[in-house]
Amino acid sequence: MGGEEEKKQQQQAYLEGLKRYHDRGIPIYIDGKPCPEDEWHKIFEVREDGGFYMGDYVGADEGRLREIRFDRVYLYLDDKAAN
Repeated sequence: MGGEEEKKQQQQAYLEGLKRYHDRGIPIYIDGKPCPEDEWHKIFEVREDGGFYMGDYVGADEGRLREIRFDRVYLYLDDKAAN
């Protein structure tokens, strides 16, 4: 199986997992807004400016999952840290 096909299968499996959470009443947010299921694919995008989405699984006080959030983050390499 090719790398691209395997990547697509992994992404589909991840989206199916999000759907199971969503179906149990766990809201999915992208960039701070409730996101419809047909836009969940955005979480896999890597932008030209290096931005990508990072997931945060937010729990409630009772130890249960309350929401899933995806926010755009950027990776900046500090030249000092690299040396």
